[in-house]
Amino acid sequence: MERLPYIDEHAITVPADRAATWRAVLRTMCSNPDNPETVPFGFALEAVEQNERLALTGRHPFSIYRLIFLLDDDPAGGTRVAAQSWAAFPGFTGSIYRALVIGSGGHRVVVGNILKHIARQAFSTRAPQR
Repeated sequence: MERLPYIDEHAITVPADRAATWRAVLRTMCSNPDNPETVPFGFALEAVEQNERLALTGRHPFSIYRLIFLLDDDPAGGTRVAAQSWAAFPGFTGSIYRALVIGSGGHRVVVGNILKHIARQAFSTRAPQR
């Protein structure tokens, strides 16, 4: 897929180790967490690096897009999950679509909700503390 313009990055720190957080990313983004290729409609799996990176791509008449989840150890503990968005919006209809999706703040809300869901999934499946 071609190089796309950077849109934004949103991140959250999850109070779980990287392996648990990775499983939470897959449970959130894949219909079958054991198979990273089962990504949501409108996306295709571009790359997967276990416990580190899940890259999804897609396209339709109004945009070409990439959504990348990056996992890193947080120095204060837990795992930092960042969601990077990249997209092009070709033509006049693309610019209208960009205004509706990005300009309205809807994209920010959706990505934020995905990250919160990942955090809830990771927290709910952590091993009990002893």
